[in-house]
Amino acid sequence: MSLIRNAIILGLIVFAAYCTNPAWGVSIARNGDAAAVIVVHPDEAPPVKHAAAELQHFLHEITGADIVIQDQFRRGVSNLAVGPMAAKLLDPDFSTDDLGTDGLIVQSKAANLILAGDHPRGTLYAVYTLLEDVIGCRWWSSTVSTIPKKPTLTFDNLNIRCTPPLEYREVYWTDAFDGDWSVRNRCNGHGHRLDEKRGRRNIYEGFVHTFFPLIPPAKYFQTHPEWFSEINGKRRHEHAQLCLTNEEMRAELIKNLKVRLRNNPAATIASVSQNDWYGFCTCPECAAVDAEEGSHAGTLLRFVNAVAAEIEPEFPHVAVSTLAYQYTRKPPKFVRPRQNVIVRLCSIECSFSKPLADERNKSFRDDIIGWSKISNRLYIWDYTTNFQHYFRPHPNLRVLGPNVRFFADHGVKGIFEQGAYTSLGAEMAELRAWVLAKLLWNPKADDEALIREFLDGYYGPAAPHVARYLDAIHDSIDATGYYLGCLPPRNEPQPSFLTAAALTEGWRHLQLAERAVAADPAILERVKIAQLPALYAFLMHWTPLRGQARAAQLDWPMGDSPEAVRDAFMSVAKRNNVTRLREWDDGFVLLEDALKRARQ
Repeated sequence: MSLIRNAIILGLIVFAAYCTNPAWGVSIARNGDAAAVIVVHPDEAPPVKHAAAELQHFLHEITGADIVIQDQFRRGVSNLAVGPMAAKLLDPDFSTDDLGTDGLIVQSKAANLILAGDHPRGTLYAVYTLLEDVIGCRWWSSTVSTIPKKPTLTFDNLNIRCTPPLEYREVYWTDAFDGDWSVRNRCNGHGHRLDEKRGRRNIYEGFVHTFFPLIPPAKYFQTHPEWFSEINGKRRHEHAQLCLTNEEMRAELIKNLKVRLRNNPAATIASVSQNDWYGFCTCPECAAVDAEEGSHAGTLLRFVNAVAAEIEPEFPHVAVSTLAYQYTRKPPKFVRPRQNVIVRLCSIECSFSKPLADERNKSFRDDIIGWSKISNRLYIWDYTTNFQHYFRPHPNLRVLGPNVRFFADHGVKGIFEQGAYTSLGAEMAELRAWVLAKLLWNPKADDEALIREFLDGYYGPAAPHVARYLDAIHDSIDATGYYLGCLPPRNEPQPSFLTAAALTEGWRHLQLAERAVAADPAILERVKIAQLPALYAFLMHWTPLRGQARAAQLDWPMGDSPEAVRDAFMSVAKRNNVTRLREWDDGFVLLEDALKRARQ
C-alpha cells in the first residue's frame, strides 16, 4: 500500500511541475461540462475531505458539471488542490505557518487553484470563500440559500489570503446552531453544531456561571460554609458566590475542574465564572483585595489566575475563561490576566439602540477600553435580542456593525452574540444571525450593505417593503430616545418608540410586502414571520395604541377583535415551530394577559 501511495505522490509532484503554463486561466466548467478536477491527498484529515465534497456539491449545483474528486493531478484540465498536502505539491513553498487555525489561502497557480488553510477549519473556509466571495453563493439560513447558475465558470487570477481578526465567533441564535450554516458562514463557537468533518468548534468545559457547578452547595455548604460568600456577617449560598480568598476551596475547585477536563478532552476553554446574580463575598480578606484593586474583579481575577496556573501543566491547550459582568465589570487596578486566561466582558447594561461610542454607553465603553489595555485575550458577551419579548420589535440593527468594529478596534479576540436561542421565529432572527456572522468574520464589512443584501436575497420582491418597515421602527426609536435594553421589565408599559404612527406605517409596508410575493408561497411565509413582531406589538399594547390612533386620526389596521390578532399570530407561529415568546418559559401567557387588558 505504501508503494502505491508513494507512486501517487510522485505523480503529483511530476504533474505539478508540468502544469505551469502562465497563459492558462482556471477553468471549472464550460457549458455545463467539467473542465476541472478536485485533488485531495489521500492522507488528509476529515475536514479537508469534507471541504472537497462541499466544493464538488456546490460546483455541480452552480455549473451542472460532474467534477470528480481524485488523489492525482490530471493533465489538460484545471486542478483544484484542496488542503495543505495537495497545495504543497503544486507549490513547494506553500505554508500555513502564519495563518492560524482559521486562516486561508485561495490562490491561482497557472491553470490550477490552491484552496487550503491550517487544520482544522482553514481549508473549509478557503472553499467557502471561493464559493461565497468569488462565485456568489449565500447561505441565508439553515433552509434558505442563493446558489448562482453559471454553466461556464472561469477565473483569470485569484490571490486571497485571510486571517480573521477574531479567533472566536459565535452567533447564538437558534437557527444559526445548524452545523452546515455555521461552517459555511464561518462561525466556530461552543453552541454551533460542528462535528469533526465540519472542523469542530471551540468547546467550553462549563460554558458560564460555573462557581456552583464546580463547588456545589448541596455537597459542600454544610461542612464548609466558609467556602461561600459572607454577606452581612453571615455565610450563605442562596444567591451568593464563593469566598475567593479561601485557599482550601480553591484547591477543591481545581481538583474538580481537572476531573471535568479529563472527562472532556476536546475542551479548549474552561469556565471559572461567577453565578448569574450578585452576592459577592464581603469577608475581611475579600473586601481588602477588592478595595486595593478598586473593583470586585480584583478577587475574581486573582482567583482565576491561580486556577489557571495550576491547570496549565496538565492542560496547556486549555484557557480559563471568566466574566467581567455586572459587579465585576470594572477592570482592576493592579492584577493582570495570565496568558492562559480569557476575560469575557458583558454588555448587559447598555442601550442597544445606540452604538457604544454614544455617551449613553460611556460607562461600558470606558470598561472595555480599560480591559483592552490589560488583557491579551479579551472576549465580549454581547446581547442582540429582547429576552423578555422575543417578538417585540427590537430596533438594534443600526448598531450591530459599529459595535463589532468597536470591539475589534479595541483588541477583542472573541465575540459571543447572544440572541433568541430558545425558539425559532424570533424578530428578524435570520437577518441578525447572518449579518452578525459576516461581521464577526470581517468587522470592517459594510453592515448597511449586508442588511440590504440579506433582505434582497431572503425576501425577494418584498425586500424594499420589509426595509421600509424596519426603517419606520428604527426611525421611531431614534426620535424618541428610548433606552433599548435587553431585559426590560416583564410588565413594562407601552415603550415610547412603539407608537401608533410607527406601527401603522410599518404595518402598511408589511402588507405591501405580502402582496409583492403573494404568488410565491415560500417567500410569502417568510414575510408572514416578519409580520409577527408587529402583530405582537399591536396586541400587547392594544388599548393605548388604539387611543393614539384615534387621537392622531390614523386608520387602525387591526380591526375590532384582539382575539383575531392573537389567532393570526398563533397560526403563523405554530406553522413555523415557534416554541417560546421569551427566554426562560414559553411566554404564551403574555398573549392571554394582553387579551385581558384589551377587553377591559
